Amino acid sequence: MTSQVSSPAEQADEAVVGEQRKAAGAKDVRRLDRVIIRFAGDSGDGMQLTGDRFTSETASFGNDLSTLPNFPAEIRAPAGTLPGVSSFQLHFADHDILTPGDAPNVLVAMNPAALKANIADMPRGAEIIVNTDEFTKRALQKVGYGSNPLEDGSLDGYHLHPVPLTTLTVEALKEFDLTRKEAERSKNMFALGLLSWMYHRPTEGTEKFLASKFAKKPDIAAANIAAFRAGWNFGETTEDFAVSYEVAPAVKAFPPGTYRNISGNLALAYGLVAASRQADLPLFLGSYPITPASDILHELSRHKNFGVRTFQAEDEIAGIGAALGAAFGGSLAVTTTSGPGVALKSETIGLAVSLELPLLIVDIQRGGPSTGLPTKTEQADLLQAMYGRNGEAPVPVVAPRTPADCFDAALEAARIALTYRTPVFLLSDGYLANGSEPWRVPDLEELPDLRVRFAQGPNHTLDDGTEVFWPYKRDPRTLARPWAIPGTPGLEHRIGGIEKQDGTGNISYDPANHDFMVRTRQAKVDGVEVPDVEVDDPHGARTLVLGWGSTYGPITAAVRRLRAAGESVAQAHLRHLNPFPHNLGEVLRGYDKVVVPEMNLGQLATLIRAKYLVDATSYNQVNGMPFKAEQLATALKEAIDD
Repeated sequence: MTSQVSSPAEQADEAVVGEQRKAAGAKDVRRLDRVIIRFAGDSGDGMQLTGDRFTSETASFGNDLSTLPNFPAEIRAPAGTLPGVSSFQLHFADHDILTPGDAPNVLVAMNPAALKANIADMPRGAEIIVNTDEFTKRALQKVGYGSNPLEDGSLDGYHLHPVPLTTLTVEALKEFDLTRKEAERSKNMFALGLLSWMYHRPTEGTEKFLASKFAKKPDIAAANIAAFRAGWNFGETTEDFAVSYEVAPAVKAFPPGTYRNISGNLALAYGLVAASRQADLPLFLGSYPITPASDILHELSRHKNFGVRTFQAEDEIAGIGAALGAAFGGSLAVTTTSGPGVALKSETIGLAVSLELPLLIVDIQRGGPSTGLPTKTEQADLLQAMYGRNGEAPVPVVAPRTPADCFDAALEAARIALTYRTPVFLLSDGYLANGSEPWRVPDLEELPDLRVRFAQGPNHTLDDGTEVFWPYKRDPRTLARPWAIPGTPGLEHRIGGIEKQDGTGNISYDPANHDFMVRTRQAKVDGVEVPDVEVDDPHGARTLVLGWGSTYGPITAAVRRLRAAGESVAQAHLRHLNPFPHNLGEVLRGYDKVVVPEMNLGQLATLIRAKYLVDATSYNQVNGMPFKAEQLATALKEAIDD
């Protein structure tokens, strides 16, 4: 991504050109440093596709960006109802940004339900583009509007742009051999074309995408491209849009490199493939589809050329059972799920702890309990990952902080699992999974060497001089047991869930042995080498904000706002939640106040209080949505002043 910054002389020339354009009747072009756009409509209106295409073109242009897809859990809610509203929010800028934004500058509402569901988030003065064709009496009544908001003055505080999107789309496609219903489906492309004109987004990529997506239906491809171009031309010619906007590429936000837009689930899938290649092991995924983790299964199934095998099991239990079997057989084994699936997998996770085999459990957290909020985000599985098994069954826990960071977190989880022969939890969530941001594609030389050595022969000598293989004889540094591939001559050994005798792996009910094995497994997890937690504290603050997982973006944005206002506040963020970094206790005791924002009711704060006896203050939210930066900044300011 490269861009040129205008000199003062060039800027003066641009101003002259701008005046000349005005004199010639051309539309005004204004420069902005950032914009937040939200596309909203019925779940059948293609808002996710529209947002995704706008995002892809924005990424190719070189802006920094962050997205927030938001869709209903219902497979197909009744058309035009509030439960059926789907939205896609995109924040893009000419500088480094961290969140999808608190309040949109622009709302594209495809029907009355979309307007009503989102108007409360719109600040006064924001631009609202509405599809007037959908504002019928019946549609208004369906969502509880007593009068038409486009006519009753309730939107006077906004810049309202009433556009008959459906009519204009049908008119633009009248030359195509399509029914009216088929033509109407392209109205999202008309809206995308209009917004692409408004914000000077590239168009070639979208047209190529449409041609490829509908390659087997060339008439549909041509119709969508025509609708897209019609939307662009409408923006250029209509008097209702007198201004377009430019947001320059974020040249200073990115170190040199090759970048692409990536979602958290896609980054995680790529990280797993990279880990298997760096370990020189086949990757096996045993999984059962569950929102919001299913995209990882879908993506990995495309990479058989990298030695990836995916198994869609009949249920969650079978999925992890197959994965654990693959781990026993020498694969880098993974199972993906969300909170309800973790509950079903818990017994097999305990078996993996007992067998001491590397296994990655990827939990894309969502709102609970039970089925809960399948399409909404939450961070409420931390204690489940830590303790949600019978007996003392410790498991390392790793959490990514941004969508792109899911790649590195997958590599780190694999490192721990392979080095220490243990199952590892990777805790992402729906916000990271579905959100996206620019990702620098790493060079192969930057990736860690994860190669392992399998057991090849005897490793213990008995008193009588006989050489034997002990499956639970440990590496003195890592306490990891040997990894013996089934079928290797002389390495036959027992497996199963009953307690093992130290060293031999024989079945043992001896109390002293059980005590020793429990403490050894705990010591192995406690001894996992993790980096020290880094603290961002440029001004010697008295208050520390401690976060984990996807709260990184909102916390960092809030901290920036406070510092810009003259406040002194420190920030630290945890990737490793079990074990904690060795210096964490010292860090926490260095501050008068510790505030822990979480999208749960205080799970990390509970662990911090218990382990370090620090009176950490919780700030919690469990509404299925990520924190807003302004909301966090206000709460942190109150904590600082308290």
